[in-house]
Amino acid sequence: MKFSKWQGLGNDFVLVELGRHEVSRFPAEAQHWCDRHFGIGADGVVTIRPLGGTAFEMRIYNADGTEPEMCGNATRCVGLYIRKHKLAAGNEFELHTRAGIVRPKVLDNDSVRVDMGKPVLLHAQELTLQVPGSTLRGIAVSTGNPHVVIFVPDISAIPLTQWGPVIEKDAQFPAGTNVEFVEVISPQLVRMRVWERGCGVTLACGTGSCATVTAGVHSKRTDRHVTVLLDGGELQIDLEDHVYMTGPACEVFRGEWNV
Repeated sequence: MKFSKWQGLGNDFVLVELGRHEVSRFPAEAQHWCDRHFGIGADGVVTIRPLGGTAFEMRIYNADGTEPEMCGNATRCVGLYIRKHKLAAGNEFELHTRAGIVRPKVLDNDSVRVDMGKPVLLHAQELTLQVPGSTLRGIAVSTGNPHVVIFVPDISAIPLTQWGPVIEKDAQFPAGTNVEFVEVISPQLVRMRVWERGCGVTLACGTGSCATVTAGVHSKRTDRHVTVLLDGGELQIDLEDHVYMTGPACEVFRGEWNV
């Protein structure tokens, strides 16, 4: 099976193009493909299926084999993939996901601006979160998939690999959650690190960046137009009626998986 390896700010994916009536072999194969020692190596597998015109189905499978509703960095990769491979006319496409429809638009510099839809606050109040040795406060947001955003004074002091998995499986999140730790540098600039549900620590999270700005605006910590600094680079997030994410995507290599 032919594949293309892509990354968005270091959040990496194996992209597979399916025919309109082809049966997907995933998620059963996702763990094997994503293994960084015995497979291709990735945070997830993404399948693309044409629906007609500029519309495509996009499905995501995490490195642990689970299927999340949405992935922001993957939408940028898929949008640029469609444009580069001329799978549809124009530079703006419609991706049908488990969380609904998102619309990536490829810009002149090959960065991609994505209309991610309307974010939703999942709880009216901040949640109390217990981790070893500390009590934290978090804001729960859905940007197609669940997130909890935790603002901290010093992100370098956060034991991400210890606290992330505890919060991911907190009983307040029956389906699990992605976890963002955020240090506000200014109202227009934040530093974020992420523990992704089903993946662990990743270098970037697009939906998490959108959730971060949503939580920042809600709690009056940030403006509506914010640069989010991630381990893998930076994203521009603009919260209007919908939330818009702008950032790069890049093809790394192509190959063929021998069954």
